[in-house]
Amino acid sequence: MYLALWRILPGAPWLRVLQLVVLAALVLAALVLWVFPTVDHLTAPQDVTVE
Repeated sequence: MYLALWRILPGAPWLRVLQLVVLAALVLAALVLWVFPTVDHLTAPQDVTVE
């Protein structure tokens, strides 16, 4: 998969590395902002009591 990304991205090797870092940051930001809160809301117990 990484080789496929490397071949698809244009530019010199240093530019490809920069593009991959930006893409990874965008994917992580999307996970933190939208995916993880949705999954947490669906799986977290709502009524927790400790006796």
